[in-house]
Amino acid sequence: MSSQKTETDVILIGAGIMSATLGTMLKELAPDWKITVFEKLAGAGEESSNEWNNAGTGHAALCELNYTAERPDGTVDISKAIQVNQQFQDSMQFWSYLVNGKLIRKPQDFIMPLPHMSLVHGASNVAFLKRRFEAMSQHPLFQGMEFSDDPNKLKEWIPLVMKDRPSNEPLAATRIASGTDVNFGALTRMLFEHLKKKNVDIRYKHNVEDIKRAGNGSWELKIKNESGNIERHTAKFVFIGGGGGSLPLLQKSGIPEGKHIGGFPISGLFMSCNNPEVIAQHHAKVYGKAKVGAPPMSVPHLDTRYIDNKKSLLFGPFAGFSPKFLKTGSMFDLIGTVKPNNILTMLASGAKNLSLVKYLVQQVMLSKEKRMEELREFIPNAKSEDWDLVVAGQRVQVIKDTATGGKGTLQFGTEVVSAADGSISALLGASPGASTAVSVMLEVIEKCFPQHLKDWEPKIKEMIPSYGIRIADEPELIRKIHKTTSEALGLNGNGKPPLQVAR
Repeated sequence: MSSQKTETDVILIGAGIMSATLGTMLKELAPDWKITVFEKLAGAGEESSNEWNNAGTGHAALCELNYTAERPDGTVDISKAIQVNQQFQDSMQFWSYLVNGKLIRKPQDFIMPLPHMSLVHGASNVAFLKRRFEAMSQHPLFQGMEFSDDPNKLKEWIPLVMKDRPSNEPLAATRIASGTDVNFGALTRMLFEHLKKKNVDIRYKHNVEDIKRAGNGSWELKIKNESGNIERHTAKFVFIGGGGGSLPLLQKSGIPEGKHIGGFPISGLFMSCNNPEVIAQHHAKVYGKAKVGAPPMSVPHLDTRYIDNKKSLLFGPFAGFSPKFLKTGSMFDLIGTVKPNNILTMLASGAKNLSLVKYLVQQVMLSKEKRMEELREFIPNAKSEDWDLVVAGQRVQVIKDTATGGKGTLQFGTEVVSAADGSISALLGASPGASTAVSVMLEVIEKCFPQHLKDWEPKIKEMIPSYGIRIADEPELIRKIHKTTSEALGLNGNGKPPLQVAR
């Protein structure tokens, strides 16, 4: 039965990094606005933003080979890498603003300096990596990148990876010391603690069941609270940032922009090292090349992580399939999003991506020993007893019709879908996701609050000094941003903080 009906200015659905970022920005830009957050789980950052559900790479395109495509003539296109890095610089500036303003404390609780590396095997891949290095290292965003195919230098950079490795194998790596490890779960929780102090109404264990347009143009949400009672809440603006839960709610809103869009869930698994001696021997995020037929989000990587101020070591991801859109979701999530307006898009995508389906089936069937064989491509002497399997988060890739890819194109990225009048906006997709939260939420603000932008611009520039500037064209500004953000976030050390190794 309906127990209450309340009005608010802004409703944020989902207590993840996206809602945390948008809520924090709006509280700075419009302190008097009333904001309410609804999260179906018991706390903030428990799904996709949780530190065990994502790689924490701080995607800056320093090591991810899928952001640098090889052209037919052999040259390397770094435009995507430039775009992703610029987005990450927005995040770094915003986090620095929060730390400098004492809005959040102790940056080392969510961000650590950590070298980012790319590692490849085989003569053709080594030649590609060298061309990639030559293209990237000339760009001011990627200053400090090093390349080496010298086994002695590689032993210095990645001793665990080089130990007991056959010496006749062509191998090369790039390294950039200014990479980071970001604990997005910790950052999300910090931001929600801050929002609570700013009188934002945060309601956990509240599940949004329906969303519809009210007669006055606002949105009315039907919400089941933790007691099982139904609440009704209305708002002028709604942001749907509930990870895999966003697509079903976008469809319920009925906006035309949400039609002809589907979602394809891909689950993830990681191997987590339980041996402190092994963990202590590795200090980097090392990304390899995706296998043929694998989705870009399945690029293998061996990652040092800092979780709860302890050093950990993870390898993966191994892809899997579940029809759930969230780890805590339902087995009927996928079928529930198939609608008359998107069924042809979904069927076309299925026909186009048979190789991906085959790859996912193969991944699901992998035994632990088969996974260990893949790990041994990175750590030749890895012992099975030193590694445990960890289930990571669900990712829902966007499927839509595009001009370039045609009907049912599977998208590997983060997308914002907004109503024409800007009254509702939903975030869909996956990687690079959390790393680009600030630039993506700026996009939401620009699309949905154009009438306020002129008044808000000075404050936005205070939060993100490079706002409105294409920093890729401004080498001096890049140097300044790198210097100020490194100082604010405590990233000027040697990247080896004296932290306890996870046991």
